[in-house]
Parts: sequence; structure tokens; C-alpha cells
Amino acid sequence: MAPESSATKSGFSDTERAAMQQRAEELRSMKGVKGAAKKAKELEACLTAIAELPEGDRVIAERLHVMVSEEAPGLDPKTWYGFPTYAQEGKNILFYQPASKFDTRYGTVNFAEDAAIDDGEMWAVSFALLEMTEAAEKKIRGLIRKAVAAEG
Repeated sequence: MAPESSATKSGFSDTERAAMQQRAEELRSMKGVKGAAKKAKELEACLTAIAELPEGDRVIAERLHVMVSEEAPGLDPKTWYGFPTYAQEGKNILFYQPASKFDTRYGTVNFAEDAAIDDGEMWAVSFALLEMTEAAEKKIRGLIRKAVAAEG
């Protein structure tokens, strides 16, 4: 589990500040890296982030990675604030926020603004996940497909 977090003068907890530092490092590590080299480095960072997760989160993140690879092979794996993330043309589409990151009861599969999951005037963009069951996998696969479907 994540270490205890206490709010500082800035109003951010230790865990939140660590996430911001992770993001700054992600950006620094990609400075000047382009094309295939950038995609390879981002894939490596994503796989490393997944491998370093505690077992419960790791199992979910590994399965999610496989699902994204199968359902939306055009998405590029990367990290974003240390989260395993999948992007299209540089825009985040979905990411996994592990329970261990902020010491929560469940991890979440989150869809970003550019994910095409709109459903009328209101829809969910974050889905709590205790474990990756067959039923959960089926729902998530459908959301992944919808997220990258062409508009129109």
C-alpha cells in the first residue's frame, strides 16, 4: 500500500507531490526523443510501471494492457503521472489508476476527454475495479472499442 500522506503548505499530499514529480520526470525523459524511439521508450515505461505494481494491481494492469493491445492496437502505451496509459495521436484515451497509488480500496479504469464513450448528455468515465473478472473484462473491452471508434 502507498505510504501515509499528509497535506503540506501547498495543499498537496506527499503522494500527490510524488505523482507530480513522476510526471515531470516522464516529460524530461522524453525531451528530444521522437518517432519510433519515443514510442519504444514509452512502451518500456508503461511495462515497467505495470511490473512494479503490487500483485493485485499488477494482475489488473497486465490484463488491461492485453485488452488494449487486442481491441485497440492503434493506441500507444505510455505512462502519465506513473499510471499505465494508452494514447492516440498524443492524446490520452484511457489509463489505469492502481489502488496502491493513493491507498484506495479499488483501482480505476479511466477514460479521458478524447475517448469516444459519450452516451447522451451523461456518461461515466471512471470505473472502479476490485478484480478482473470475465464480466468486467467483457465490459471493459466494449468500452475500449467504443473509445476508439470513429465518430459519425
